[in-house]
Amino acid sequence: MGDIDDALRRADEEAFTREPPKSTRARVNFLVGKLKSTRAVAELLGVTQRSVERYRTGTRKHPPQDIAARIEAEVRARWQPRVRDRRRRQAATATGITVETRARFGYTAPVGSTDDGRLRRLTVHLPADYANRLFDAQQRGASDRHLREIVAEGLQEIYFKDGGRRADALEVEFTDIDYFDVSF
Repeated sequence: MGDIDDALRRADEEAFTREPPKSTRARVNFLVGKLKSTRAVAELLGVTQRSVERYRTGTRKHPPQDIAARIEAEVRARWQPRVRDRRRRQAATATGITVETRARFGYTAPVGSTDDGRLRRLTVHLPADYANRLFDAQQRGASDRHLREIVAEGLQEIYFKDGGRRADALEVEFTDIDYFDVSF
């Protein structure tokens, strides 16, 4: 996973209408309900089936930190899928996404202008078609490099070229991300 994939996952979690379960017992029971067996949950988490059974019954309440982090991540990844889908569908068809980033942008431009990459902080609203492309690429398991190319193209067209009103020959490269956040 990369910066953009992580930001999309965080934005998904902002859509939650209820908080995910807090206790280890409730989280493991939720996972067993989704995956239908303690064996499947054990394989997912990389623990023994007996450990999962202990977490389910509450006999063992405090897993090691790495296991607890895996349990939390797997619960968050499966929590309220219809709410997430609805928000993504709305962003991909109507509202678009807002990208906030601080990164180095390199340029390929006509002779006489600078092509030195500069660190910039941008907050740009990208239309629904870029959101749709970004979500589709993420669903297909595209690399972070490919996701960056989609975002760079959107920033190039909307921010740097101002929707075709300036800098026609400009090509933007999106590198050295300091931080990246998305909302939709």
